[in-house]
Parts: sequence; C-alpha cells; structure tokens
Amino acid sequence: MTDAHKLDCESAAADCRFIIQSEDETEAIELARNHMKEVHGQEYTDEELQEEHLQVV
Repeated sequence: MTDAHKLDCESAAADCRFIIQSEDETEAIELARNHMKEVHGQEYTDEELQEEHLQVV
C-alpha cells in the first residue's frame, strides 16, 4: 500500500477541521501552505510544515 501524507489543520489551528491528504508529499505541503496562508493568514515554510505538522499514514 502506498503511503499518504496528511496534514490535519487542527494541529496547527485549534478551530479548524480542514484535512489535506495526498500520496504526493510535495502536493500535500503546497496545499497545506496555501491553506494556512489564505485561511489563517499564517506563513509556514515547507520545512516547518513537513517537520511539525505532516504525518505519513
């Protein structure tokens, strides 16, 4: 089975239930970065998202 890369926005913003999941890690990070910027007004680097919030499921 292929691994999926998942970001549960609730881990970064307690009031948000947005979940990103993709088999493509680059896509998951890009979607997460865009969501955090557009919805929460927070800028994260790819490395911050990958190390602090991205899970492999």
